[in-house]
Amino acid sequence: MTRAAVLTGLGTYVPPRVVTNDDLSRTMDTTDEWIRTRTGITRRHWADPGTATGDLAVEAGARALKSAGSADVDLVVLATTTPDHPCPATAPDVAARLGLGNVAAYDIAAVCSGFVYALAAAAGAIASGTAERVLVIGAETYSTILDPADRTTSVIFGDGAGAVVLRAGEPDEPGALLGYDLGSDGSLKDLITVPGGGSRQRSEAAGEAADSAGSSVGGRPADSYFTMQGKQVFRHAVTRMAASSKAMLRRAGWEPESVDWFVGHQANVRILHAVADQLGMDRGRTVVNLDRVGNTSAASIPLALADAIAAGQVGPGDRVLMSAFGGGVTWGSTALVWPDISPH
Repeated sequence: MTRAAVLTGLGTYVPPRVVTNDDLSRTMDTTDEWIRTRTGITRRHWADPGTATGDLAVEAGARALKSAGSADVDLVVLATTTPDHPCPATAPDVAARLGLGNVAAYDIAAVCSGFVYALAAAAGAIASGTAERVLVIGAETYSTILDPADRTTSVIFGDGAGAVVLRAGEPDEPGALLGYDLGSDGSLKDLITVPGGGSRQRSEAAGEAADSAGSSVGGRPADSYFTMQGKQVFRHAVTRMAASSKAMLRRAGWEPESVDWFVGHQANVRILHAVADQLGMDRGRTVVNLDRVGNTSAASIPLALADAIAAGQVGPGDRVLMSAFGGGVTWGSTALVWPDISPH
């Protein structure tokens, strides 16, 4: 029988600094009403200067290990768009700081789809026998790549981290991930991007690179900031998440009406509701926590799960469908029957 990846621990962490919509309205041309009506977000958490993605990942990872009741893992997979450094990967340092020894560790870059991609990669390692227990983390400090003058992006994103522990188990036990639907369309790569900092920019002739750097914002080159074409992202996110969710439901053998909770990537409440509508699901079965934490990219699904459990929504035995859309562009979905675990 195929070895399944079974979720056995969940831990989350957000930095303590809260940034409200009113706070942002004092530094840019926006208002609380403008942000709420377009995104559903009222506040978000931003890391203090000196705090990096790896710091948040360590906190969430430690809590997930505590939730699982064991620090015995042999692989760490970290999904992030905001690694501590371009080189090396952040995951090995996180593993070392957690005291996990010489375990395998690597990063995954699939932007907001990163957590689902990381789950699939971890499940593959378990199925192949490469790993028995895997720590999967989604962690972001988006505040470090946002243009403080751009109200179309700076009001949306927050910082945070969420982690789960997966163990080898049986496909029919609670917590077993029931499969995946993953996809990408690189022709749309310019919809969500940080243009500068990579090999494409660095391989330009020195004169061309100097010209392209051109303007700066806050002392940083303008192309070092995150950019997003919001209207197109909205349309593709709804279409791709809905199609991916339907494919995952077919794989799991579930009808939409049998799903207890839809946990989508927390980008925009209108996207979540539109996906639920296309699935034929009651909007009331959509988990929403972005109003309190914003879009935390790869961390958003585990953060939403933890908040839903704390609110008495998701519980043992519930059928949970997860789906995400992110830069690349990428998308992915998975599903499970929620196990009896205690998140930290």
